[in-house]
Amino acid sequence: MEIKKRAKKLRDQLQQLIYKIISPVVHGMIKMGITPNIVTTIGFLGNLAGACILIYAGMHKEGNLYSLIGWAGGIILISSLFDMMDGQVARIGGMASTFGAMYDSVLDRYSELVTLGAICFCLSENGYPVGAVITFAALIGSLMVSYVRARAEGLGLECKIGFMQRPERVVLTCLGLLICGITATQAKDLSFDPMYILIAPLGFIAIFANLTAFARIEYSRKQLLKK
Repeated sequence: MEIKKRAKKLRDQLQQLIYKIISPVVHGMIKMGITPNIVTTIGFLGNLAGACILIYAGMHKEGNLYSLIGWAGGIILISSLFDMMDGQVARIGGMASTFGAMYDSVLDRYSELVTLGAICFCLSENGYPVGAVITFAALIGSLMVSYVRARAEGLGLECKIGFMQRPERVVLTCLGLLICGITATQAKDLSFDPMYILIAPLGFIAIFANLTAFARIEYSRKQLLKK
């Protein structure tokens, strides 16, 4: 329990730090008349671009595989910041709406699914079938974490428990892509396959995202029994 509290505190502190960093950009967007839905769309298109790079890396094995992986990680990481900015633009700019909240959630799911799907394809096409299966398990867990919460909220429950929520999954995925790409392209005479740098955090997501989904199912069951 103490570890969970510390993890939540650290997460909140990092979130507030990021909010301070992006605050000037957010205020600039509001002055320019950019709506939250536009910010959400830009973020999704960035994730889609990163996914396309990964698919290209899978289709053209003779190319600079690790360089492409690194670039994809950077693009997806920057694009994911828009996921934080759209909410800030909505709140600070007084542009929050029910449709905007739904639109944001839907594109969040699309962003995560196209990213993990593209990684799965890239690994499969480059001779890492086990890594592809792990990524697919991470994709399933990521989808189910969100689905269980949405289903619970549809039944009138608040279900936000669990360690592996979307911010953690996005950070781990992006860091895996970035560090894998940078290590492979910059380091010489590596004693291990740098692709494992990407597969390892995906394995972490695969395990803990699915555990989070099951924890939410059990939490919801207990809450429904109390009614």
